[in-house]
Amino acid sequence: MNNLELIKNALPYLLEGTLVTIQLTFWSLLIGIVVGLPIAFAQVYGNKILQGVVAVYERLARSIPLLVMLLLLNYGLPMLGLRIPIFRAAVIGIGLRSAAYQSQIYRGAIQSVGGSQMKAARSLGMSKMKAFFYIIAPQAIRIAIPPVANESAIVLKDTSLAFTIGVVELLRQGEYFIATSNEPMAIYLTIAAIYFILTTIVNGGLSLFEKKYQIPGIGIEGGHSDAY
Repeated sequence: MNNLELIKNALPYLLEGTLVTIQLTFWSLLIGIVVGLPIAFAQVYGNKILQGVVAVYERLARSIPLLVMLLLLNYGLPMLGLRIPIFRAAVIGIGLRSAAYQSQIYRGAIQSVGGSQMKAARSLGMSKMKAFFYIIAPQAIRIAIPPVANESAIVLKDTSLAFTIGVVELLRQGEYFIATSNEPMAIYLTIAAIYFILTTIVNGGLSLFEKKYQIPGIGIEGGHSDAY
């Protein structure tokens, strides 16, 4: 069997694994947003106790290797009587780690908007929470798009570690096919090409979103990535 025939036979299985990879990426990024935004808010506007708590979480999540986090969730928690399905464990591990990095992106974006706008909103009688959601957040989210695109690509590639706890994603499907065909190079190159295509689509889509919703007066080539 030549390489083209091999890839043709493997492609349906790899595409099945690709769908799982996309699902892992989506849910992990969603957790990152849901957890990361409140952490960023607490870091900027919270009291010292709250800032200390989220600082500990952020430091731990960024310091522990993702592979170790996945192994702890999948093999450590059952020893404490808590068993999580492997797909869910992968999403939680990748998502919580991404939340720590996303929180820094959002924190930098929030701080780049400027405290004067918060003061102005407060002087008009708006609560801090209302001023954040209606004044600060819409601007900060636009500024955060470039580094979020970079984080999205990182999360997409990090999903490959999910195969270590048994999730049948793209890389795991490739490993299964390699075990029967004994032709690793062609399969790994195909997997690499799929990751490249997915990453290009994610970055391209967010780039178009950024161009459409950029803040007037702040160029795409500006220092947005400093927030990361």
